[in-house]
Amino acid sequence: MKEDILGFPVDALSPEACVAAVFESLEHKSGKARLVCLNPHSYAVALNDTEFERALKSADWLVPDGVGVVFASRFLGGAVRMRVTGSDVFAGLHARMNARKGMSVFFLGSTEETLAKICARMALDYPNIRVAGTYSPPFKPAYSVADLDEMINVVNAARPDVLWVGMTAPKQEKWIFENLHRLDVKFAGAVGAVFDFYVGTVKRSHPVFQELGLEWLPRLLRQPRRLWRRTFVSAPIFVWHVFRRAFRRSDQG
Repeated sequence: MKEDILGFPVDALSPEACVAAVFESLEHKSGKARLVCLNPHSYAVALNDTEFERALKSADWLVPDGVGVVFASRFLGGAVRMRVTGSDVFAGLHARMNARKGMSVFFLGSTEETLAKICARMALDYPNIRVAGTYSPPFKPAYSVADLDEMINVVNAARPDVLWVGMTAPKQEKWIFENLHRLDVKFAGAVGAVFDFYVGTVKRSHPVFQELGLEWLPRLLRQPRRLWRRTFVSAPIFVWHVFRRAFRRSDQG
């Protein structure tokens, strides 16, 4: 079920239901599917990036990866009751694929060192999933045609069922949006920092902070230079737009 939150069609699903829907798509649908995440920062960025906005709004699953999105839904009388993080989908889908056996994944993004750690851990955690390949793209603001061709050719040579892209937002969402039609995959997910979370390069906040909706706080304290804009610029913009939507509804009522 989709719910309109400030013009974005967010999936009002539990993490388990979302994983089940993605897995069902993998097993029984012939097309290609995309999953991306919405949080207050991605919302604020999309306000000034039309291509990013299109990538978010047109995805098969736009999941509420941020306590602010859950707050917005509740405040506006919606049905979203819990976050669905990239980590939730990553772990849940792998568990189902491992039980199914014979399925494969490809990891695109991050560094060679991180990708090697992912492969090693996947072999232990999910021995029935084949890691079809990995690729660490060049770190640059924009990719050349040659860069894009190289990435697409490497993925297509591996022919994975699932492609995980970890390039940070908005680059990863736009990359999948622009190139999915050229990719020989069944599903592509933009999961950002999940690569680093999975191998421990970046620690997720303690479960207590996650349960309280404060996962962002320890991360901000650890990485203030990288995350300050999300907290002190993007989040207030998002909250103001939520209140503005509520006020307009009350005026119309």
